[in-house]
Amino acid sequence: MYDFNVARPGSIDEAVKLLSDEDAQALGGGQTLIPTMKQRLAAPELLVSLTNIPEMQGVCRDGDTLSIGGATPHAVVARDAAAHFPGLAALAGQIGDPAVRNRGTLGGSLANNDPSACYPAAALGTGATIVTNTRRIASEDFFQGMFDTALDEGEIIVSVDFPIAEVSAYAKFAQPASRFALVGAFVARYADGVRVAITGASETGVFRWTEAEEALSQDFSHEALDGLSVDSDGMIGDIHGAPTYRAHLVSVMTRRAVAAAI
Repeated sequence: MYDFNVARPGSIDEAVKLLSDEDAQALGGGQTLIPTMKQRLAAPELLVSLTNIPEMQGVCRDGDTLSIGGATPHAVVARDAAAHFPGLAALAGQIGDPAVRNRGTLGGSLANNDPSACYPAAALGTGATIVTNTRRIASEDFFQGMFDTALDEGEIIVSVDFPIAEVSAYAKFAQPASRFALVGAFVARYADGVRVAITGASETGVFRWTEAEEALSQDFSHEALDGLSVDSDGMIGDIHGAPTYRAHLVSVMTRRAVAAAI
């Protein structure tokens, strides 16, 4: 590891000011950034830690919305969201191992937008709104491809507003070493229909499986998915699984998520 400086601002304004330096980079839990720096794939001179900003911490319910601070660790989401949004809390509890869950943050995961991360499925699967220091971004517009988001340079995820579902669940086929999703499916039922978001499968990142949404909106049961499948074109193929295998897992994980939600 090379020498670098770390700043721990106590406010969003202070963090934004520090991040205006072209050699500065935001630091959440560091679960991706620090290993990247160790491999010299990134070399910021200043890390601006966001974990000391009170406005970016915690879980708060406001009516039918659960607002979670961008610097809130996964373990806190798993604990504090359980009474309000069990499906979301269960997803947070499946991320990584205890060390990762106690360091990694919601905002860091979404900003990184790893194609196999769990939180993007929750955000897209609930129609969440990503709240930054300058604007509100609908999840439909936020995810723009593998490791790519709508965030501008120096923009910070302050919080995420999740519409609370009537019922929901997340099912993940995890890669044993990393605990990332080979394929994960988040299913959420609302009064106006069902949303299904898939992570880990596509080369373009998280996506909604609209055909499954239509079927489940008519009949919220795993039987409603009988005969439905996704095309393997554009699916990730690597040492862990071929595109056809991941396409098959999309159906399997979605069925499991529906069964768990019921």
